[in-house]
Amino acid sequence: MTIKKTFTQLQKELVQCRICPRLVEHREKTAREKRRAYRDWSYWGKPVPSLGTRSARLLILGLAPAGHGANRTGRMFTGDRSGNFLYDTLHRFDFCSQPTSRDLEDGLQLRDAYITAALHCAPPLNKPTRQELMDCRHYLRWELKLLDRVGVVVALGRIAWQAYWWARRELQWHVPKPLPKFAHASSYQLDEKTTLIASYHPSQQNTQTGRLTRKMFDRVFEMAREELTPDR
Repeated sequence: MTIKKTFTQLQKELVQCRICPRLVEHREKTAREKRRAYRDWSYWGKPVPSLGTRSARLLILGLAPAGHGANRTGRMFTGDRSGNFLYDTLHRFDFCSQPTSRDLEDGLQLRDAYITAALHCAPPLNKPTRQELMDCRHYLRWELKLLDRVGVVVALGRIAWQAYWWARRELQWHVPKPLPKFAHASSYQLDEKTTLIASYHPSQQNTQTGRLTRKMFDRVFEMAREELTPDR
C-alpha cells in the first residue's frame, strides 16, 4: 500500500468513526436540532476530516469542531468566529488562499499547511473527556507519521499542546522530561528540523475578552513563517 493510499484511507476511516457514544449522540443531535440561523442547512454531523495535503510543512493542531461550525459545514474551523480569526491570519501570512471560510464550496485552499484536531467530533460544552481524547489520538498518530515534511507545529490551546506530546510519546518519539510548560508564543525545538509553537486557542471567548489579540496571534504565525523561510 502506498503512502498516498494510506493517507486517503485515514480520512475515509476518520469520517466513519463511531468509537465514542457520547460524541456520536451529541454531534448527531446537534445536526438534527440545528441552530435557528442555520435551519436551511444540511449539517455534516459526522467526524470532521483534517484539511490540507501531506506535503505541508506547517501543522496546525486545534481542539475540536464547533457544534454549529465545523460540525455543520464539514470543514475544520469553517463557519464560526474562531475560523474567521484563524483564516484571516493564515491568509495574511500566505498559508491559505483567502481570509474567510464559510463552507465547503467557497474555494478556500491551504498553502503549505495542514489543519487537524485533538478531537474530530464536536463535544458537549466543548469539553472532551480524557478517554475521548485518548481514542481520537489514533488518528493524530497516523497523521504525524504521514506528514513527513512538517517543520513547524502550532498547537492551539493547552489541550492540543498536551495531545501533541501524548501522541509523540505513544509513537515512542523523543519527549523531554519534564514537559515544556504551555505559554502563548513559546516554542520548543523538537529535533533538527521541527519546532513546536504554543498559542492560545482563537475561541470566541479568548478573542472577545482580549486574552488573545490579533497582534498576539500574528506573532505565532510570524514565528512559523520565519522558521519555514528563515532567509525571507
